[in-house]
Parts: sequence; C-alpha cells; structure tokens
Amino acid sequence: MPARMVDVVTQTDIRRPRADVAAFAADPDNVTRWYENITSVEWRTPRPVSVGTRVAFVARFLGRTLAYTYEVVSLEPGRRLVMRTDEGPFPMETSYTWDDAPGGGTRMTLRNRGEPAGFARIAQPMMAAAMRRANRRDLDRLRRLLEAGE
Repeated sequence: MPARMVDVVTQTDIRRPRADVAAFAADPDNVTRWYENITSVEWRTPRPVSVGTRVAFVARFLGRTLAYTYEVVSLEPGRRLVMRTDEGPFPMETSYTWDDAPGGGTRMTLRNRGEPAGFARIAQPMMAAAMRRANRRDLDRLRRLLEAGE
C-alpha cells in the first residue's frame, strides 16, 4: 500500500501587527504556550532561530508520546518559517506564513504535511482529521494570547 501524503492547512486572522505575530509564533520558547499537544521544547543549537536551527519537541498526539527534532530549512523573518523532521513514524514539514489580513492585523497559515509510515500510514485519514482539529485549536489559542496582549 503506497503512503498517502497528509497535507493539513489551517488559517486564522489575528488582530496584531504581522511582525508581532511572526516573532511570537516563530520563537520555540513560546511553543508550549500555544500548542496544546507539545509538552516540552529543547534547543539543540544556539538561539536565535535561523536556517539550520535544530529544536527538539515532545508532544502527545492520539494518545501517544512523540519525540522529534525539527530543523529550520527556510526563514524569511516576518513572512515565512519552514521546519522539517525525518524522525519517527511520521516525517513531516511544518510551515508558518504571515500575511497582512484584510482590514488590518495578520493572517497566519499553519501547514503540516508529510508521508506517514507504519501504523501512521494505516491511520492516515484519522490522523489528518485529528491534525486539522488540533491545528484549529492551536491557532485559536495563539490568536487569543496575542490579542490579549502577549
């Protein structure tokens, strides 16, 4: 059975300047504040974020604990951040983009895509739906934090 690509794209508009949203969201030290499933973050390379930065994450997803290290592969400050991991049952790329939202503020897009292997491949349809729900909750949490003045 060939692996099927998972590609989940989620957006939200945040009533804050793009530079503020991008700076907060792109900083791994803030991740546990807005990602519900990520429980810890550990820098593997020196701060600040740049191409080549490696950051280890531990997350709980679908009842499992996942440990993986992302590497930043593309960074346009205030515009776009792309990270990849080849570890675990679900090699994945996560990207954030920030655009000016109609009427002011920032439109943030969160995209997760990858090709699951093993059990993750079999559970792909359920996994994509769970990722979509989690991403919506995470972006809503980020929006609430930033609009409250974080």
